[in-house]
Formats: sequence, structure tokens, C-alpha cells
Amino acid sequence: MQILEPLHNVAKISAKLAKLNLLCYWDLALHIPLRYEDLTKVYPIAEVKPGQQVMVQGKIIGHEIVHRKTKQLLVRIDDGSSIITLLFFHFFPSYATQYAIGKQIRAHGEIKNDYMGNKTIVHPKIQTVNEEVKLSNTFSPIYPTTNGLANSVIINLVDQLFDANLIMETLPQSILDKHQLLGLEQALLTLHKLTPQQFANNYQQQALRRLKFDELIAQQLLMQKIYATKHHHPAPAIKTTNQYLIPLLAKLPFELTKAQNKVLREILQDMAQAQQMNRLLQGDVGSGKTIVATISALTAIENQFQAVIMAPTEILAEQHYSKISKLLEPFSIKVVWLAGSLTPKQKKLAAQACADGSAQLIIGTHAVFQKNVEFANLGLVVIDEQHRFGVEQRLALVNKGNKDQFPHQLMMSATPIPRSLAMSYYADLDVSSIDELPPGRTPIKTLLINNNRRNEVLKFVREHANLGHQSYWVCPLIEESEKLELENAINTYNELCVALVPIKVGLVHGKMKPKDKAEIMADFVSGWTQVLVATTVIEVGVDVPNASIMIIEHSERMGLAQLHQLRGRVGRGDIESQCILLYENKLSEIAKQRLKVISTSTDGFEIARQDLLIRGPGELLGQRQSGLPALRFANLEEDLDILHAARDIAKLLVDKYPIHAKQLVELWFHNKQIYSGI
Repeated sequence: MQILEPLHNVAKISAKLAKLNLLCYWDLALHIPLRYEDLTKVYPIAEVKPGQQVMVQGKIIGHEIVHRKTKQLLVRIDDGSSIITLLFFHFFPSYATQYAIGKQIRAHGEIKNDYMGNKTIVHPKIQTVNEEVKLSNTFSPIYPTTNGLANSVIINLVDQLFDANLIMETLPQSILDKHQLLGLEQALLTLHKLTPQQFANNYQQQALRRLKFDELIAQQLLMQKIYATKHHHPAPAIKTTNQYLIPLLAKLPFELTKAQNKVLREILQDMAQAQQMNRLLQGDVGSGKTIVATISALTAIENQFQAVIMAPTEILAEQHYSKISKLLEPFSIKVVWLAGSLTPKQKKLAAQACADGSAQLIIGTHAVFQKNVEFANLGLVVIDEQHRFGVEQRLALVNKGNKDQFPHQLMMSATPIPRSLAMSYYADLDVSSIDELPPGRTPIKTLLINNNRRNEVLKFVREHANLGHQSYWVCPLIEESEKLELENAINTYNELCVALVPIKVGLVHGKMKPKDKAEIMADFVSGWTQVLVATTVIEVGVDVPNASIMIIEHSERMGLAQLHQLRGRVGRGDIESQCILLYENKLSEIAKQRLKVISTSTDGFEIARQDLLIRGPGELLGQRQSGLPALRFANLEEDLDILHAARDIAKLLVDKYPIHAKQLVELWFHNKQIYSGI
């Protein structure tokens, strides 16, 4: 019998166990109790206090049925120090025999006071006291379970696990000694069969610390393996010839920041290697990632390779296409636009240009990785807002390269990734950070305003419109419904058209035809439209320097990253900018936390760190979560010291203890499908 073997003798309940992801004995070992009940000690009734979960013992001195709102059974027991009442809403007709006067029983549950101030326990666990009944030596574990699966069944299975001695040590003794770690079996035994003494000495936390170490080491081993696989993919060695690069830099109306130059060096050094680049470029909103991507693409084009820039929305992709095409006009580079909104004939022509190689730079949306799109000589793939794409989508584009070579891959994100997240879930990538904004960006003042002061906000927008300034008015997703979001945007548009007359108000949303959307955006960019009502389609990519006011309705419903992205649409010119967050009454605690963070910080890296603390890694990982299992025990922010140690231990295991390394990965990821091409 092995630890990864399917659970034995459980055919009747295997489906219920599978609901809890309990497929083998190792899964059972990691199925840690939710809480514990202390059945090791009997407390005097006189000493117990409301709120305590304890066990008392006494002689039944009376029982009666009372009729209040419902029929209730009251059983009173006396231990000599005091009397307590046991209250049952559900009971059998044989209660008189079950709770016979004079019988000694134990009752476990939460102590409460009834309406008269008397001590009571509602629906306690009952045990008849006789010579055979002894107090337990360990706390009673209460496990996560499912309908039709009793807690006692899981306890019996756990007993089988430990009786069979299946748990083998996964780390060398030298590592256990260095980091003062419990042995694996000892740690698991502690968590499943916790004694009062262990609880008093905080042994439970030491046991959990051991599991956190193993989990993070296994994750680091997996990510290092994926990193090695991806960075061994053959790719073209692309070195800049400066054919386009020097003229482009001379043409720019600004100088690159130190941070932009630093990340460019890292990217170009990667592209010069004959192994595939897998680099994540992160930088705050407006930090200048697009020009870095453009220069990277030009380097590929100088070497007769094609480059693709893919964005998640047509608005963002169109913005890239418009900006980059204009920038590259003097160089006679053929830039092709490829999106779902093109006519069949336009798509066919674009696909043909990709296939015959005449398209040198291809900019578009998901359309660029469709089956009918092939490339003659793809050298670089740039994926903007990479977390908005699924694992399979990114792989579909990367696999468009030649059979013998992979294109280099540059992923970009305007949502900075907290360091702990980058070290764990993004450890398969090299990360470059643009950690400064270009000079001239005006600070954005963020104001929290209750929606009942809406008229004041309208007056503020009118005053600024009269000064020639432009405003966004964003209506976010409502109750996960695109229909309601659209209705809200249309209603707000109609409201503003009346309230702000004669100021020109525009409306843009995701359901518009691309041609209509482009016209509305062009009117706003030109300054003809002064107030633009929009759904969250303008979250990324829109760049209007004259827009200095961002109003976000229902800001309490939005995540920190999205609020920060939207706020970054203003402050792009030399006008002082404001972001007004309208919120409704009765804010949840999480909403209060988010609004406090966004109103007190404009640093995307700090906001991302706070977001991780508030939400955890799940949502921040976006679509990437579908390729990598979530952590069960470790907390990335609280356990950063363990993560650092785990990274070093993982490298040591690969070099000196490969059997231990293999065993750890097999144990922790045995039932997970892992995408090695993430």
C-alpha cells in the first residue's frame, strides 16, 4: 500500500470523497481539520462562561417539554457546583428513557445564557458516562465534509492512514535541522490528533509551518522545471542592427527613462539568445511600456522576422495600431490590423499578408491566433494585459512560430505583480519592471464622494468643461450583468445630456459596432466631445492628454487593480487631474479597505500589494490560475520568509537530492494537470 494509491475499502463513499478531492491517502493526509473539540477535560459548571466550547458532566435532575415558538425539550444536569440546562429543538419521543433522572451524562457545546440569564447549551453532543467511557487523550477533529459523509468516517480513514505507516519523510535531515522543521509524519499526526499539551505549546503552528515549507518547495520545483523547459525552446537569435532603432529614438519627442532603458537592455539581451525569451514586462499605468514593446518589435523586423502585438480589447488594440502605425510611418514598415470586427474580405487579406510575410508587424485582438492565421517567419510575440488571456490562448499564439523555432515572448501588464506573487506563480518567467513614470505626468488627486452628493459632482464637471477640460464618466459592471451595465450607462448618458446642456456628451460601450465606437472615441480625442460616458471598455489603452477628470460610479463594486487602471486614464497632460469615486451607502468591510487604499496611494506596486492582502492571489492571477494550482496552506505575504527559503531549498534538492525533489512534486501535484507552456 502506497501513499498515492487510491483509498481502499471505500467503494460506497468514493464519489462523496471525490467531491472533497480525496482520491488517495496523501489527499487524506492533507485534509486538515477545520477545528477541534476539546473532549479531553470536564469543566465544573460553575466555572464555565458564555462563548466557551467545553464539556460538562453531571447527573440529570429533571426534564420537561415546553411550548414556546416551537416545541422544546429542556434537560437539567447538576455536577455539584452548579446546574446547566440542555436545550433540544429536535428529539425522539423516547426522551424520558434517554434522559432518565439520575443518569450521569457528559454534554459538549457552546455555553450560552438563556433569556433568564441561566447557563445553557443548545443541542449539545451527549455521552453516557459509565466505567468503559474514558476521556480522550486528544482533541476531536472536525473535518471539512459533504452531504452523506459523516465526520466519523473521515476519522476512521485517517486512523487507517497512520496505522499503515504510509507517510515517508520528503526532506533530508540536514534541511530539517537547518530550518528547525518537524518531521513530516510528526507534523501531520499533530494536526490530525492534536493533544492539549501540543495545543498549549503552539505545536499546531509548527506543524502547519512544515506543510507550508513542503508546499512552497514543491511549487518552486515545479516552476523551476517549467522555467527550464520554456527557456530551452530553440528561438532565433535576434540582435539589433540599428536600421530602424536609432532613427526611431531620434524621432521621439521625449527621452526614454532610466527604467525604460534598463528593461530594454534586458529584453534585447534575451532576444539575442538562441533560446526562447519568456519575459514579463510590468509597469504602472502610463509608465511607457508601449514604446518598449515597439522597439522590441522593430528589432525583430530589422532581422527579417515578423512581430505580433496582441491586446485583449479592440479599443486597446486599435489604440496600439493607431499610435504605432503613425510612429513607424517614415520607415515604410507594413503594419497590419487584425481583429474580429473586420469583414471576411479584410480578414482574408490580412491573413494572406501574415502568411506570405509581407505583413511585418501585426497588431490585433484574439483574431491573431485563430486557426486560419499563419505566419511566414514569426520572431516575437507581445501579449499586452497578459492576465486577460487564458493559458490555451497564449500557447495558441506562441505555437504559430516555425516548427523548428519558437518566437520570443514578451508579456506586458499594467497591473504590477506583488513581489511574493512574482516569486511563486510567475517564477517561470523573467520579470522586468518599469518602476518610474516619465517626467511631466501630473499627480492625480483622488476624492471619495457619496452618491447623494451627485449634483455637486455634476456642477464640478460643468465648471471644468467651461474651462475646456474633458471628463470620463465610467459606469462599471452591475451584478455581473452586461445588460444591466449597458442600461446603467445609457441612463447615465441621458441624465448627463440633460444636466450638462449645452455641453457635448458622448457614449461608448462594448456592444457598439467598431466603426461607431471609433467615431465616438475620435470625437473625444479631438476635444469635440467634452464628457464621455463609458462602460469599463475604456479601462486600458485610451490616451487623451486633455482629459483631466475621471468619475467612477459604484466604485465600491470594483477591484483595486481596475480602479487604478481607470484612474490612470487621466493625468496624462499638464492639467491638474482629479479622480472622483462615487460610492453608495452601506459599504462592506472589503469595499471600505479598497477605497481607503485607492484614495491614499497612487503607487501601482503598493496598490497591488494591498490588493493581494485583501483578495488573496486567486483573482490577481486571472486566467493564469487555470494552469497552476492554488496554495492550500501558505500565505504569500505572511510566509514570504518561507518562500525565500523554499526557492533556495528547491535548487539544492534538484542539484543534490533529485529523488526528494521528484517525490515532492509527485505528492503535491499528483492530481493536477499542469500546463508546461504557461
